[in-house]
Amino acid sequence: MKIITVELIENFKNFLFNEEKAFATIEKYVHDVLNFKMWLSGSVVTKTEVLRYKRVLTEKYAPTSVNSIISSLNSFFSYNEWYECKVKTLKIQRQIFISKDRTLTKAEYERLLAAAKYKGDERLYLLMQTICSTGIRVSELRFVTVEAVKSGQAIISCKGKLRVVMLTRLLCKMLKAYIKENKIKRGPIFITRTGKPLDRSNIWKLLKGLCERAGVSKNKVFPHNLRHLFARTFYSLQKDIIRLADILGHTSVNTTRIYTIESGEVHRQQMQELGLLRC
Repeated sequence: MKIITVELIENFKNFLFNEEKAFATIEKYVHDVLNFKMWLSGSVVTKTEVLRYKRVLTEKYAPTSVNSIISSLNSFFSYNEWYECKVKTLKIQRQIFISKDRTLTKAEYERLLAAAKYKGDERLYLLMQTICSTGIRVSELRFVTVEAVKSGQAIISCKGKLRVVMLTRLLCKMLKAYIKENKIKRGPIFITRTGKPLDRSNIWKLLKGLCERAGVSKNKVFPHNLRHLFARTFYSLQKDIIRLADILGHTSVNTTRIYTIESGEVHRQQMQELGLLRC
């Protein structure tokens, strides 16, 4: 009889930790399993129940979100050797463009910078530029240290892999001035008042505080969109998706393709520029 217990979830969490999964990944997997446990309300885990839950998820969430949750559950089932409970993810046709309602443009990014500068928030002003000029993840900001600025490169350690992220001369110049002004001696540059590195939640709230003044929809303003803007801008200039994948720290180029998707409006303009229509 297959019943999800607190002990099984804790063992699964420890397994993920020993597999050196990222902290955010572990929390996400455990959260998804706990939600499934609550939905079951003490019932036994069977494939029929998992399929029912999949249908419920499909009615509530976007296909990509459903697949993400299913992947978490399948990982839990595999760990416990409940292979017969695993279900298939939804088949999704790869998008060739995304809604402009979710795409942060360069002009909007510049308005956010202006809003941060107007507020006198130099930390946020430089933080946005650091992400947008390097393409690093928000979780990797802690590797942008005093030592990294001095050397002109940040050594990123993520999921058991190391990669070098180059910091431009202009960025280093701006960060050095900020370091000196704020008397930061060593370690991460973007920190809280207590000296701890800013986390995703801190940064998300700070960015949302700029939206009204910048005239940018809150739906577009979150840290990861700055990384996407870097990727789209780099690819539009270099047309080198392999190199971009290396810069972003992606194992698969298929992941990188998601970052280079333009809005439907840009896609429409590109089609129009083919010059194949005659009135």
